[in-house]
Amino acid sequence: MPSSFLFATWAGGGAVPPVLSLARALRERGHGVRVMADTSLHDEIAAAGLEPIAWTTAPQGDPADPAKDVIRDFEARTPLGALARLRDRIVCGPAADYARDVRAELRARPADVLVCEHMLLGAVTAGEAAGVRVASLATTIYPFPTPGAPPPGPGFAPAKGIPGRVRDRLVTRLSGKPWAKGLPALNAARVANGLEPLGSVVEAFERVDRVLVLSPRALDHAGRRFPEHIRHVGARLEDPAWAGDLTLPDGDAPLVLVGMSSSFMKQHDLLQRIADALGTLPVRALLTTGPAVDPATVGAPANVRVTASAPHSLALRHAAVTVTHAGHGTTVKSLAAGVPMVCVPLGRDQIEVASHVRLAGAGVTVGKGSSARKIARAVEQVLNDRSYRAAAERMAEAIAAENATDQAVNELEVLASRHDKPAEPAAHTKEFAS
Repeated sequence: MPSSFLFATWAGGGAVPPVLSLARALRERGHGVRVMADTSLHDEIAAAGLEPIAWTTAPQGDPADPAKDVIRDFEARTPLGALARLRDRIVCGPAADYARDVRAELRARPADVLVCEHMLLGAVTAGEAAGVRVASLATTIYPFPTPGAPPPGPGFAPAKGIPGRVRDRLVTRLSGKPWAKGLPALNAARVANGLEPLGSVVEAFERVDRVLVLSPRALDHAGRRFPEHIRHVGARLEDPAWAGDLTLPDGDAPLVLVGMSSSFMKQHDLLQRIADALGTLPVRALLTTGPAVDPATVGAPANVRVTASAPHSLALRHAAVTVTHAGHGTTVKSLAAGVPMVCVPLGRDQIEVASHVRLAGAGVTVGKGSSARKIARAVEQVLNDRSYRAAAERMAEAIAAENATDQAVNELEVLASRHDKPAEPAAHTKEFAS
């Protein structure tokens, strides 16, 4: 029997395509699906055959345009400063606005399941207050500590010995503290919607029936343990609607695909250094700037084709190496195609994702300030050492097995069909929430 799903998402760059991919898959199964999102996403939502609904009071942004970016984390001087902007401008600060809009939509047109992008705690609050089933979508490696692995974020390798375990306990205790300043705004939203205040922001991320992690389980630490309500359901590998057509550079030299952030992260100078690096190598390259950078501003050597966009999933069928900021979307598409990587993290979750690529043996990492010469050496290293390709191909096999069935759709359909009382939220976050 068809069910009704209301999605709530925001203009979060690389988080958008996997959320819309899942929404589209539900629609193709015959379910009713509508998507609340920033108006900058409405064309993309409509292109996926979905019904867009605008926020009324919640923030509206476009991360491809620095002037319209809500978070503007590219202005932050430190990772903690970037996290504070996310907390204050999306997660907690406008929680009451997101909750108000979602409650109004649910009153006008009820849904069987509310599906929220993981960061929208205001939308989660609305679902809890309305008494509907709520699933949140984590569109990267699960970003909060769980037993059996180092706390995510800094890119730590698994602990070895007593010093490593002490490091993990200390960082785990500290990891919830940056969220504390967001608690008053979040609790104000909860109280306004008839809910009890919480003791920490981190607890709010778990007040859902399911957390669906849209990331390969094989990419995470093997020893990491998760509560039952957190389910790895495989990565979404579709390209965004704006990716366009594929035109490969001429020749038969090894192809290097360059894919950096789809949102503005001050990446222009890095793109130029990458182009300069590839110009010194016996390769051909397809460099995609993304919507945030005008391709005409990147000087292209003769062997480098610069374009705003291209369908990475198709280009990767021909690629020998990917040079990437280690955004989750580009990373998992590369791994799914068995293509090793040179990772150049810019911020956000990218240091963590790059660390997992490195630990899997499927690539190397260089700093975002690296010279063209250093980037060229890294590309040569990955091209010439067959072990990187072999590791990426092992990851491709694991991802293919995980994606043999659409686990995310199955989980949401089961959730929509349940008629028992929603479960109480899990308590595994309490050790680091205070």
